[in-house]
Amino acid sequence: MSKVIHNSYNVYENYITINSGETAGVKPDMGVVNSSGIIGIVDKTSKNYATIISILNVKSQINAKIKKSNHFGSLVWNGKSTGFVQLIDVPRLASVRKGDTIVTGGQSVIFPENIGIGTIDKIYTDNKTNYYTLNVKLFNDMTNLGHVYIIKSKNREEIQNLEKREDE
Repeated sequence: MSKVIHNSYNVYENYITINSGETAGVKPDMGVVNSSGIIGIVDKTSKNYATIISILNVKSQINAKIKKSNHFGSLVWNGKSTGFVQLIDVPRLASVRKGDTIVTGGQSVIFPENIGIGTIDKIYTDNKTNYYTLNVKLFNDMTNLGHVYIIKSKNREEIQNLEKREDE
C-alpha cells in the first residue's frame, strides 16, 4: 500500500505522486487502484516515489467495459468534471442503461478484469460513427485520495514477449 503525497485534479493533464518507487518494486505502466476502483497508471519512478497518470488526464486511455453485457470501449476524460469520465466507442448494439456499472475490460496487461470504475450517468449517440459515448460517474472521489494499491501483473512480460513475436 502506498500513500498519495500529491494529487492534481484541476488541469487537463493531472498527475498523482505516491511514496513508493523502484525500491518497492513499482515500475512504469503498473495499474493503480484503491478500495473504490481505478486511479490511474504509473508513469515515472524514482528510488522511493512514483508519479501516476490520473484517470483525470486527457491523455489517459484505459480499456473498460459494461459489466452486464461485456461490450468494450475506451475510458477517456474530456477535461470537464472531476467526478466523471467517458467511455467512448461503445457499439450501438450494446444495451446500455443509466446506472449500469462500468469496470476494467481485462484486455490489457495493466489492469485485471472487473475492477470498478463507475456507473453510467448519461448516454450520447455519435451520429457520425454510430457509437455510444457514455458519461460515467466515478466510484472514486478523485479529489480526496489517501492510500492506493499498485497492481503487479504476474503474466505481463510473458504476454508482451508473445505479442512482440507476433509482430515480427
